Amino acid sequence: MKWILVLILVAATTVGDVLRSMGMRATPVNKTLIVISTSAMAISFFTFMKLVSIAPMSFAVPMSAATFIPETLLAKVLLKENVDWRRWAGVGLILAGVVFVTR
Repeated sequence: MKWILVLILVAATTVGDVLRSMGMRATPVNKTLIVISTSAMAISFFTFMKLVSIAPMSFAVPMSAATFIPETLLAKVLLKENVDWRRWAGVGLILAGVVFVTR
C-alpha cells in the first residue's frame, strides 16, 4: 500500500508542478492549467498525509523528494529548460538517496 501511495504522490506532485509552470508561463495565464495543477497538488497533499499515517516520517519525506527526478526530466523535455550537468548530478544524488532509504 505504501508504494502505491508513493507512486500517486510522485505522479500528482509532478503533474501539479509542471502544469503550474506551464499555466503561469502562458500569455495570458492559462487558468485551466492552474486549476488542474491545484487539484493535482491537493491529491498530492492528501496522499502524503495518508502515507505519513501508515509509514514512518523518515520514509515518507525522502520518498517525496523523488519528485525532483521526473520534474527535472519534464522541465528539460516539455518546458525546454536548460538543465546543466550540475542539476543532473543533483538529480543523481537524490536518486541515490531515495534508493538508500528504500533499503
